[in-house]
Amino acid sequence: MTKETDSIRKKSAVQIRNKKASFEYFFVETFMAGIVLTGTEIKSIRLGKASLVDSFCYINNGELWVKGMNISPYFYGSFSNHEAKRDRKLLLTKREIRKLQEATKQVGFTIVPTLVFIDPHGRAKVDIALVRGKKEYDKRQTLKEKEDRRQMDRAIKRY
Repeated sequence: MTKETDSIRKKSAVQIRNKKASFEYFFVETFMAGIVLTGTEIKSIRLGKASLVDSFCYINNGELWVKGMNISPYFYGSFSNHEAKRDRKLLLTKREIRKLQEATKQVGFTIVPTLVFIDPHGRAKVDIALVRGKKEYDKRQTLKEKEDRRQMDRAIKRY
């Protein structure tokens, strides 16, 4: 990630994170992708009514799709409201899709959405990551490091 894209993510008022992903996986590489949405879906995302729990990405016919992403129906929507858990197309370049496709052919690698945010132009963007699964002992190590960081922060705050 560059400094520009990182500052765009931080400035966004809407940041929907997949907190479980960093616990379950090692991040190998991250990408920022656009997402194809309908009118009521973008309105729900702007209200923060979306979830990335148990979602993943797959490649079908040279296109990248996200499955299991829940965007709640828009409260003020009418009969044209959207489905909450439909597959949504992600927009990446062909080179990036080919790179991801080759990487996911290897055993243990998958693609997971990590963050949904709104860019300065008002468009929804998704951060996806090429990830490798953690073993049980890796998860315990991650929890231990997190607890150590908390203790150090508390000690610094006291003195």
